[in-house]
Order: sequence, then structure tokens, then C-alpha cells
Amino acid sequence: MDKVAELEKKVSELEAKLAAAQGNVGPVRQKIDVMSSEVVDSNPYSRLMALKRMGIVDNYEKIRELSVAVVGVGGVGSVTAEMLTRCGIGKLILFDYDKVELANMNRLFFQPHQAGLSKVDAAAATLQAINPDVAIDAYNYNITTVDNFQKFCDTISTGSLTGGPVELVLSCVDNFEARMAINTACNELNQRWFESGVSENAVSGHIQFIIPGETACFACAPPLVVASNIDEKTLKREGVCAASLPTTMGIVAGFLVQNTLKHLLNFGNVSNYLGYSALTDFFPTMTLKPNPQCDDSYCRRRQAEFSARPVVELATEVTEDAGPVHADNEWGISLLDENSPEEETPNLKLVDGVQVAYSVPADSSTPESSTGGAVAASELSLEELMQQMKSM
Repeated sequence: MDKVAELEKKVSELEAKLAAAQGNVGPVRQKIDVMSSEVVDSNPYSRLMALKRMGIVDNYEKIRELSVAVVGVGGVGSVTAEMLTRCGIGKLILFDYDKVELANMNRLFFQPHQAGLSKVDAAAATLQAINPDVAIDAYNYNITTVDNFQKFCDTISTGSLTGGPVELVLSCVDNFEARMAINTACNELNQRWFESGVSENAVSGHIQFIIPGETACFACAPPLVVASNIDEKTLKREGVCAASLPTTMGIVAGFLVQNTLKHLLNFGNVSNYLGYSALTDFFPTMTLKPNPQCDDSYCRRRQAEFSARPVVELATEVTEDAGPVHADNEWGISLLDENSPEEETPNLKLVDGVQVAYSVPADSSTPESSTGGAVAASELSLEELMQQMKSM
């Protein structure tokens, strides 16, 4: 009994101390509550409020009204979808036709118990658990087939929260055919989109922002890759999955989502092309203009529409020409024309460290222009055409 009484006494003393402590921290707790109320967000899953507090964006809540389609929820796409979900995007539309395998456990996203499920269904379940406020539509089909391609076009043109086109399409696929299907659909619908990819050696990747008619589309030039300085023959190994390094995929996904947010919330400069090489920590950037002879007819149509837009010219002060500073020019110095022939291919002006995936052979029957590309028949003179006919 003595031990019970002693324990009861200690409990009473602890309760008294706790009550006293609660009385002392009351004012502090009130102060913390006031400070917290300044950053309270009605959506507990969004972490973009800091952008507004720092004056970077005016209205980060706008993200909840926007819709983004993610095509391919593999290594890059799954991480991209998760980042957008945690940022509180209004709606995500997911496209893929693969199933989750144990080999996908390096994707930073999928879990072993999801093996056998379709990637889009597994992704939707995970994302919904992370943020139930995000509307998620999952489509388990191959967009490159004729029937599914039309369904894909219909979905991205009417699948937003408002019933209209989505704000952005993010390509996270790993094959050329799917990229060309997305390119064709976005050119036809005049839809802005991001193309992304990771190399087969898993140590380089890139993102490319494509505005139909304004920037080069995916069909305007051979795909761009970041030079890796590695023997390509060592890449194909039995039992080794290409592009399977989660760090590289996470970095590329981060670039993709960061530029998506900049575009959607209108802050900073959106990268038209941003590459990454893990071996050298190299980040090439550039802007590519569309190819007037692009094989995609809708791309050429968008180029014509963009060229027909009225140009807004800024007013500039007109000053009188003061003439040459040194009229005598005793040293014989002369200036060269900056519009030299080698500078007339803006859509293929690549920065150091970036190269095309393959070369497009020129038509041997067509004379080449000074820019290195084939000259259209309509641009040749009558004499040149006659000369071609004689040489046949």
C-alpha cells in the first residue's frame, strides 16, 4: 500500500508541474498560432505558398484550376506526376499501357505489392493517397495505334477541368514512335508541350519546350541528344534495363516540373531546351527555330499562322548618323557581314556538347543551298531546272 500511495503522490506532482508548464507556454503557443496563420493554406498538400510569400508569383492558387497530361508514367513520368500532385495541380491525366514489374522498383514511385497492375492504375492509387484533392484520370492504352490516337487527341483537347484543352502535355515516353504521335497530336491541336528523355546509358537527359509554329517541333530536326563521351557499344547488355538510374530520372523530372511550374504560373524563364550530362555536370541550353520544310504539314501550317501574327514593335529613338569615326582608315580595317551563309540555319544551330541522334541524308538529285540543306524546286531558276533535266 505504501508503494501505491507513493506512486499516486508522484503522479499528482507530475500533473501539477504539467499544468504549470501549460500555463507558461500559453502565450508562446498563441504567438506561434499567429505566425502560422500567415502561411495557412486551405489546401494542406500544396507547397507553393512560399513562392507567393517571396514575391515570385502573384497567385500560386491558380495551380488548382489547371490540368496537365502526362504521357508515360515510367522513370521520368512517375516522378513528374508525383511532384505535380504534391504541388496541388488541379487535374492530372495519365497515359500508359505497360504493367508494373519488379524491375520498376527503381522508379522512386512504384511499390512491390503493385506488381501486375497497370502503371496508370497503380500511379493513380498512389497519387490519390498523396493528395486526394487532385482529380486524376488514367488511360491504359497505346496512343500510337490509329483508334487510340484519336482518343488521345479527344482527351487532351476536352479533358481539362473546364472541359477544354489541357494547359500542357508532358511527354515522358521512352520511344521514338510515341514521341512522334504526341508531336503530331500537339501540332494538329496547336497544343503546347514538353518533350523529355533519358539516354540509354542513364547518365544524360534533356527537356524541350515546344510551341507549335514558334519553336522547332520534334519532327523539324533529328532528335537532340547530349554527348556522353562513352562507348555506345557498352550500353546494350543482357539483363540490363536502359535508362534505369533513378538519380538521372529524378533530375530530369525536376527540370521538367520546374519549367512546367514556371510556364503555368508565369515566373522566371522557361527553358526551350535544357540538357544534362551526369559525367561532366554539363547543362547545355539553346533555342531552336522551326524548320520551314518540316515533314509535318500541321507544323508548317502553325508556322504560317505564327508568321501572320501582327508584330508589336517597340518605339525607339531615331538618332542622326554621325558618320564614320575614322574616315581615313589608315590601317585598312574592314567589317565582315554577320549574315554569313553558315549562320542561316537557325533550327540546327546547336550548342557545344549537343548533337543530333542521326543525320538526315540530302537528296542527291537536288542541288544544295549555301546553308547545307536541300533547295526546294520552287526556289530554282529556269536555267537551273533545265540544267537538271539535261543531266538526267
